[in-house]
Amino acid sequence: MRNRIRKRGLRGQAIVEYIIIIAIIAVAALTILGIFSDRIRAMISGAATEFGSNNASSEYDKATSKEVLQKMDKDGVPEF
Repeated sequence: MRNRIRKRGLRGQAIVEYIIIIAIIAVAALTILGIFSDRIRAMISGAATEFGSNNASSEYDKATSKEVLQKMDKDGVPEF
């Protein structure tokens, strides 16, 4: 009986540890995306421009993420 209780406690502990690890990875990923979001957007826009999409190279390339979101709040979502 005691062995079952110990195994159940260890299994619960392992699940909590996995959840903590996943939370740490998620926070790290969001932090990295927040830091590099402008650069990533510019790289994707540049790739889209190379493939022939003239609409990708617009005023949004030169603006920061914060400026783009403020403009979207003010004007709404642009139609491409």
